[in-house]
Amino acid sequence: MLRLGIIIAVIALVGTALSGLAACRVHDQELAIDRIALARAIDVHASLVQDRLTERELLARVASGLFRAPSVIKANMLEPLRSSIYAFKTDFVVASWIARLRPNEFPVAQAELRQAGFPNPTIRSYDDTPLAPNVDQPVDVLMDLEPRNAETSRLPGRALDRQPIVGPMLARAMAEGKPIASDPTPLLRSDGPMGIVLAAPVVPQGATNPAGFVTFSYEIGPLLLTNDDLSLFSVALKDPRNASDELVANDQGAVTMRTRGMDDPAPSSTRTVAFGNHDWSLVYYAKSNAVRRAQQTAAIVGVIGLALTGIICGLFGYVAYNNLRLSREIQVRIGFERRLTAVIDELNHRVKNILAVIQSIVTRTLRHGSDIDVARELLIGRIHAMSNVVTLLSESQWQGVQLRGLFEARAIPHAERIAVSGPDITVSARAAQSLSLLFFELASHSDEGLSLVGKHPHITAKWEVTGEEPNAVFNFRWEELNTSEATRRPDSDFGLILLDRVAPEALGGTSKRFFTEASYVYELTAPMETVIDMTERDRTEQFSAPVRPPK
Repeated sequence: MLRLGIIIAVIALVGTALSGLAACRVHDQELAIDRIALARAIDVHASLVQDRLTERELLARVASGLFRAPSVIKANMLEPLRSSIYAFKTDFVVASWIARLRPNEFPVAQAELRQAGFPNPTIRSYDDTPLAPNVDQPVDVLMDLEPRNAETSRLPGRALDRQPIVGPMLARAMAEGKPIASDPTPLLRSDGPMGIVLAAPVVPQGATNPAGFVTFSYEIGPLLLTNDDLSLFSVALKDPRNASDELVANDQGAVTMRTRGMDDPAPSSTRTVAFGNHDWSLVYYAKSNAVRRAQQTAAIVGVIGLALTGIICGLFGYVAYNNLRLSREIQVRIGFERRLTAVIDELNHRVKNILAVIQSIVTRTLRHGSDIDVARELLIGRIHAMSNVVTLLSESQWQGVQLRGLFEARAIPHAERIAVSGPDITVSARAAQSLSLLFFELASHSDEGLSLVGKHPHITAKWEVTGEEPNAVFNFRWEELNTSEATRRPDSDFGLILLDRVAPEALGGTSKRFFTEASYVYELTAPMETVIDMTERDRTEQFSAPVRPPK
């Protein structure tokens, strides 16, 4: 009995020790897993927020750069930009044009506001009180906005240079010459939604000082604080004016201010994002108590271990399994980070290529001496053509684009008059970008005047593949029937370079263009291996494949 008692006591001691060891191990592992999952979710959220902010700051820069009007004292300055700013699918509350006016320009500005149909065209203070009669310095006056509705139409005519929040922001944007974001402020009215105003200075050609500002107002809730109900955290924004105050959004997206007390729980993490030359601090709070959950898990393991002291191997197996699980998750995270680095490098490469193409388009389109109205239409059309092909590539995860899809009406003009024929071909991303610009250039020059028979030219676009793999050849033919050299608008310098050099070189082929007795013809020949480019598709499939844990 004594020996049996000693054996039972030893087994009990061993079982208790093993149970305690297993409980401690599980506690640490659960904490590590929870922390890794929370950190990863926070990193993803902060990255998405930064991407949103960068897109909206880019919109402000592009909008300010597109201003080319000879006079800025107008109440319809946003008219040429409306299609462009909505093409970005942005979620701004209101976009506005704020002109910097001298006192002697007030009568002209009031006449412009009155002609535009705004209900109160008087130049007045930001709170609708009369402007001081002894004004001798330029003031920043709201002259145009988008959208126009019953609530916003009463705002033009207000001088905003002394507005407590917007005024300092405009002064800083004027001094620094780049987009500046305001402190959080109610939008549209004193009890309006909490938001941020981003102002981009507009400097006319040949001038050194800004003539005004393009501003975009955004609600803080959807811009910075959105997170779903299933997320591991809740997010708040530190008030830049008071470090102890935080802005939080409720389930309906309404933003309120709260002051942190000494007894409030500490945040799990803090991330900084940049917007409008400001650094904004996002504070993350874990929704669940990871320590308590880990303690509960450890307690359950300990009870099971004490109850099943005889199953020592099972307890060691459980610990080994948890060790393996943690190791595999760490290995998957390492593999994911390596894959993410490779994907980011590939994305940077593709973005640089797209930006290089857009830079070339802008440079060639807005060359010295170009008619600014024609150049603006061509520039917008070419950028829309690039935007359309990038959208198609994104929808296919950069696996290529159906060649017929490049002839959509939203991408090229006169698409309804183009008879398209040819086999179904999925062209590579690089080929799709070149062909999209090529089709736009051909279509944009096909409707300058009437044809030989007094009607708009009829256009055919057809292609075929000849030969056998791997020596197959892609043949494309564009023909504008009932057209002569006298009725067709000559191709632009950019168009000639694209038709004769850029598109053929990008596809590794050759091209020619000529007039027949009754038509204009453009032909492009290229090897199919460059049009399809399976190496690019294979690389994209490799990047898009899910990361799997090692066996």
